[in-house]
Amino acid sequence: MMGRNILVLNCGSSSIKYQLVNPGTGVVQAGGIIERIGQKDGTVTHQFGDQKFTVDGPIADHSVGITLMRKMFADSGTSLEDSGIVAVGHRVVHGGARFCEPVLLDDATVAAIEELSVLAPLHNPANVIGIERARAAFPTLPQVAVFDTAFFRDLPAAASTYAIDHKVAAAHQIRRYGFHGTSHQYVAGRVAKYLERDPADINQIILHLGNGASISAISGGAAIETSMGMTPLEGLVMGTRSGDIDPGVLFHLHRVAGLSVTQIDALLNRGSGMLGLSGVSDFRDLHSLIQAGDAGAQLALDVYCHRAKKYVGAYYAVLGSVDAITFTAGVGENDSVVRDLIMRGLAGLGISIDPARNEVRSSESRVISPVDSPVTVLVVPTNEELAIARATLALVD
Repeated sequence: MMGRNILVLNCGSSSIKYQLVNPGTGVVQAGGIIERIGQKDGTVTHQFGDQKFTVDGPIADHSVGITLMRKMFADSGTSLEDSGIVAVGHRVVHGGARFCEPVLLDDATVAAIEELSVLAPLHNPANVIGIERARAAFPTLPQVAVFDTAFFRDLPAAASTYAIDHKVAAAHQIRRYGFHGTSHQYVAGRVAKYLERDPADINQIILHLGNGASISAISGGAAIETSMGMTPLEGLVMGTRSGDIDPGVLFHLHRVAGLSVTQIDALLNRGSGMLGLSGVSDFRDLHSLIQAGDAGAQLALDVYCHRAKKYVGAYYAVLGSVDAITFTAGVGENDSVVRDLIMRGLAGLGISIDPARNEVRSSESRVISPVDSPVTVLVVPTNEELAIARATLALVD
């Protein structure tokens, strides 16, 4: 267990995901998730090797959660104090225009992250709570914030600018920021390494398809487009988020349906997407409904894949040429049906997949396009925790 390990924390409003990672080897020493913080039926699930430990019961707040995390490490024989931990890395969703790379956390940077909650009210407040509790729990360790938005900080102005009054936009920090940047950057690097090519010479499209979903266009290792916008709501259809929608729908829901801004926010973020269309957000449940003949579930899948295919075509046009298209994250890595539907009918662009290769299930990076295909289509598992750990160690060093 000894080594230069990083504790990676991803704090949500009612959860804490954590991993103890060796950035050099990529080995996860241990990890887990604390769920339903602040509710009566909280739970902690801790994984160490092949062993799984669980604790059920109320978890009052994030401070209690972090105390429980430390206890789970100790009880499983992997005390954090004896684990060679050299720093704590935090996932922070929104870095705004200020943070374009990882930063060491102090009172000033924490305050700045809290100020950015106006841009990410569903995420940054929870990130700040986790940071404050971790700083209190590990006062002697350097702690680092790694931002979801950082990779997209330098999008071309034509891609990052919304066509609204420029003075209003500037006054209220309205622009495309993009999210899932840690994943997109990590996967882009993995693709270049897998193909044994210089990242500077590759045009890539990456589809991060999980409960949250985004797509990026990357040229020469730099992002030039991405689907998520000022918030993670824009773009692809997601588990519970609508993705792209006519802004006039919001006015209609307010004026005609009588919904408040808060209700519309909840509808589009937590009651739409696959859940709103089919009643389920998990694609395993969706496929079960489709097999049972559920027309709504089939429509949901068709809408999801149609939207993603539109973005692939648009980003092909933005890039001018494409060398690689990569699927990653939970749905992208595991759902062969989704991959097939998105790539189907794109042979005219040099894009196709081999059915047999597409059906292979593996935790390793792999090519799913035919041999000698003009565009290489891959599945590359993402590893945001490892990327955060490496960024944290690099900054601490």
